[in-house]
Amino acid sequence: MLIKAVSTRDARFQLEPGAGSDAVHSSPEYSFAVTYLTLDTGLRGTGLVLTMGEGNDLVCSAIEKLAARLIGTDIEELMADFGARFRALADDPHLRWLGPHKGVVHLALASITNACFDLWAKTRKMPLWSLLLSLSPTEVVNLLDLSYLEEILDKQTALQMLSNEQQNRSSRTEILERGYPGYDTSVGWYHYDDDQIRDNVQRSLDQGFGAFKLKVGGSLQRDLQRAQGLRNIVGSTATIMLDANQQWSLPAAIVACKELASIDPYWIEEPTHPDDILAHKKLAAQIAPLALALGEHVPNRVVFKNYLETGCVGFLQPDCTRLGGVSEFLTVSLLARKYGVPVVPHVGDMGQIHQHLVLFNHIALGNPEVFLEHIPHLNHYFVHPAEVTGGRYRTPQEPGSSSDLL
Repeated sequence: MLIKAVSTRDARFQLEPGAGSDAVHSSPEYSFAVTYLTLDTGLRGTGLVLTMGEGNDLVCSAIEKLAARLIGTDIEELMADFGARFRALADDPHLRWLGPHKGVVHLALASITNACFDLWAKTRKMPLWSLLLSLSPTEVVNLLDLSYLEEILDKQTALQMLSNEQQNRSSRTEILERGYPGYDTSVGWYHYDDDQIRDNVQRSLDQGFGAFKLKVGGSLQRDLQRAQGLRNIVGSTATIMLDANQQWSLPAAIVACKELASIDPYWIEEPTHPDDILAHKKLAAQIAPLALALGEHVPNRVVFKNYLETGCVGFLQPDCTRLGGVSEFLTVSLLARKYGVPVVPHVGDMGQIHQHLVLFNHIALGNPEVFLEHIPHLNHYFVHPAEVTGGRYRTPQEPGSSSDLL
């Protein structure tokens, strides 16, 4: 089962007016930089990363440069020690300069990594969640690059954490039958007017959702009006998250978060610049007990480590289409488990891959069941789209990571 060919696809999708908009992205064009890895048997793996359109071709070009060295590699040999191969690709002596471990080159690595995991699961004829759960602690750790984490999470610590959770796994497998709970982001995009939000929320309630996200980050008066309107529609028992998409400065974030606390949000997401760890620490202290959520634009495990060490994050939102793919996502999930912070992924893949990963996180790592973001905009472009019924993701049964596009 040798990798015979690498190819890419620059896939771009136009959204309906207002869809996907936030305080920073006014007219996004959801796009995937796609990696295809083809075996000599003809079987093909698909890897995805999300962009906003422009520059998607740059990621595809970087994929071709990085992935060429995988040609001729046996997929089982590759995955048996994937952590080492991941590090070698991430530390390419020339392309590393373009990061390191962030930006176009790291997005390319994520797409390649995700294609490797999809292909591996297909060769095993298993859904990705099932394949991951079938692995021993040692096999899981061999998938990971723990470099720069050794003082917090070395191989022995990771092995011990996974081994300790094995005895409790059976008590958490019922999630496979009832499905992982979702929350609906599609109701409250930034450029939706009040009538659109009202209609969307009612439809979402009818579909069984009890948790919703609203985009904020504009005029504070308008943000308060929209947030209170949403609270009035869904009632006091529903869960509301607010997402500023990095729009505020620290002083503005302190004021806005304190005002928006009046509608009892579950979290405030991406309140300021994602690289400003100390600003998040200061903000968290100012607005406690209101929780912060972040991770959508955090590029690698090292930055996540630093956030966790500050104690300022209430909910961690790693994304395998922003990090270095499935491998680095699992590494960050282990870090989060060590610090006791729930993992609630951002779904740049529209929930296709992450519906597998949250099941592994909960069953194998003991991460708490919270919920998984639901964004259905690209649903009809997938061969096996994520299915959400009664507000819960149905457990996928097809081999692979649910990433194949039509």
